[in-house]
Parts: sequence; C-alpha cells; structure tokens
Amino acid sequence: MRQLIRGRTLSFYADPIDTETAYIYHEDGAIITQDGRIKAIGPYADLYDPALPETDHRPHLILPGFIDTHIHFPQVQVVASWGAQLLDWLNTYTFPEETRFAQQGHAPEMAEHFLNLLLAHGTTTAVAFCSSHKASAEALFSAAHARNMAMVAGKVMMDRNAPEGVLDTPQSGYDDSKALIAEWHGKGRQRYAITPRFAITSTPEQMQMTGQLVREHPDCHIQTHLSENRDEIAFTLSLYPKARDYLDIYETYGLLSQNLLLGHSIHLEPREIARMAETGSRAVFCPTSNLFLGSGLFDAQGLRDAGVVSGIATDIGGGTSYSMLQTLNEGYKILQLRGQKLHPFAAFHWATRGNALALGMQDQIGTLDPGTAADLVVLNSRATPAMALRMARAETLAEELFILQIMGDDRSVAQTYVAGKPMLPGMPG
Repeated sequence: MRQLIRGRTLSFYADPIDTETAYIYHEDGAIITQDGRIKAIGPYADLYDPALPETDHRPHLILPGFIDTHIHFPQVQVVASWGAQLLDWLNTYTFPEETRFAQQGHAPEMAEHFLNLLLAHGTTTAVAFCSSHKASAEALFSAAHARNMAMVAGKVMMDRNAPEGVLDTPQSGYDDSKALIAEWHGKGRQRYAITPRFAITSTPEQMQMTGQLVREHPDCHIQTHLSENRDEIAFTLSLYPKARDYLDIYETYGLLSQNLLLGHSIHLEPREIARMAETGSRAVFCPTSNLFLGSGLFDAQGLRDAGVVSGIATDIGGGTSYSMLQTLNEGYKILQLRGQKLHPFAAFHWATRGNALALGMQDQIGTLDPGTAADLVVLNSRATPAMALRMARAETLAEELFILQIMGDDRSVAQTYVAGKPMLPGMPG
C-alpha cells in the first residue's frame, strides 16, 4: 500500500551536540510510505499526489518512532513496587514475578499488554529482557512478529543467586538460546540478544557458555547489566575475585564489542570506561530506574568525552514509565545534578537516531530517511490543558520539543505507525 502522511516532520541526520544543523524540519511536510518503508519525505507541496490516500496529522509533529534500548518484559506487573534498592528489589519483587512466566498462557497474555503499552507511548522498537523461560521469549517474538514490529530480545540466562523457578543451567541456557536464535533471529524484523542477566546470577560456567554463543553468533546483540549499584558491584567482585573490575568479567568471556549493551553503567572505573571506548561497547542510561532505586547519577558527558556511545531507556519495571518522553524528562534532571545539559534537540535525537546508532541499526530505524522502516510517532504538544497553556507562549521548535520532553507522556501520542500501519485504534491514521 502506498500512502501519504501529512504533518510537521522532524528527523535528525547528525547529533545536535556535534553540529548546529543536525535535523531536517518541514513545517508542512509529508511522508510517502510504500510496503512498510519510507519512499519519500519533503514539503507537502512537492509530494502531493491526488491519487494517494492521505492522512493529515497537522498541526502535530511527526518523528521517527521512539526506540527503547533496555526494558524488562516480565516486569510489567511489578512496576511501582515500593521501597527497596536494587538487590532487595530483585529478590522481593522481580524474581518471584518472573517465576509466573513458566505458567501456561501467562507470557502470551503479558506480551500483548507489553507491546500495546509500548505503542501507546510511541515506542516502535525495544531491546527487551525476557524471563529465563524459553516460552517467554517465544511469546514476545511471536506477538511482535504479528505486528511487524522490530524487537531485539532474549531469554535471560541465570543459574545462581535466584529462586529455583527462574534458574536455568549453563547447558540449558545455551541450548534454549541457540534454539531461539535459530527460530527467531532474522525472522521478519526480529533480532536475538544473547542475555546473561548479570554476573551475580551467572556462574563462570554459564559465562563461558555465553561467550561461546557470542562467538557462534557474532551478528546477535548481547545485553546485560553493569555497575548499577555499589552493593551490586561489591557482591559481583566477591563472586569473581580474580576480576580487575566488574567489566573485566564480561571481557574475560569475550563479550565486549559494538553489539554489547551495558545497562546502567553508572559507577565505572577509569579502566572500564577506556575498555568500553576501545571495544565500542555501549552504555545505556536508565534515568527513571536510577532515581527510583536510588542507584546513582549517570555521567553522560564523561562517557561521551571518553568515546563511549550511550543509549537511553525506560528500564521497566525498575523504571517507572513506558514513556520515552518521561525518560527524557528524568534524564534532563539527572544531568542537571551532574552539572550537564540535555538540550531538547539532543534529547529527541537520543530517543530516535541516537538509540538506533547505539544498536547499529541506523540504516533501518530511527530516522525518516527514504528506505528506512516507516515507524513513526505523531506528537501533540497541546495534549493537556497545562501543555496547551504553556504552548501559547512557545515561539520556537526547540521550546515545543522541551515542553513535550518535560510535560509530555502517552497523552501526547496522537498516533504510532509500525511499518506504515497505524497502531492506535480510535486515533487518526
């Protein structure tokens, strides 16, 4: 199907931190999509074709769909669980909740809720941790595939320091991951992420098997956690006493590369930062989670200056919102406490093209470039009375974006498109 989608279009072709001319904006713009991809973008007057079906989203903004680079699919029903820091939170809420994903029918039901929530918040691609049960990953991939929605996901591998109901073994973790890769990696828009939860829950034997998977499947992403909490770091190093530091555990087993996504990466040693930069390993900033669990303040500028590429993510369910707008809001505040600034152009670049760069998928998602997937989010900057009142005084695009960043949430999402198909019922599109 060929169609024209009209509105105010905004897409980034460079990082606004690096250049003053990082984006293309059309006040009255249009996007032509065909077979799930963007065929053309430009001023409406140049692309208008009376033969094309047309959807008019004016005066709303049309951007690439948001990308969430770290989220836990099995934690959708423990979001907003009170009163603990990381390790206690995992033991009290997360691990017991994840045992439920062994129950027949539970994972498929949660997968539908999970993807519907992502789309309602304007997120079109996510990098997701599933539970340790193979069926949880199968359910998520199946639901995403049915929507033609790009998903990067994997079942967590964890063989110690958790309840029996969520443990695998080095061999079963390897076997299940191998089978999921064979079935889902590269099927439609699905990609597999090899997923050792973190060093605390994996024995050296399991880490060794993880390294074997990485060598056998060099085109898969790898996702795990690093240096989120100081107690976590101390416990990790007690389990791996020969390690020079936390990152050295992952380095020892051959995981460091541009495909590695290291959730949190807050309390890093200089050697770790240098090795992340040298190997291209990615840090992932999870602001709402870091605040909720009292974990610490991410050093975005320090990592950038060192040459480390960073993504930004919700980290549901330690994170408190599915909204990338609210994630950018809390990210702004954390960086304020760091004495750093997050300009709205840089923020919206980060949630779109920046996260695509972190995934090495910028040729497929994260921009409105012709040839990329027609994954779009339509944003209403006057979605609430308070936003409309504030917008009455806004004079620039940057001001409007900042209002969306600070005051926006799912109410600001007027429509979400996946591969050119509108996904929110009852909304224009």
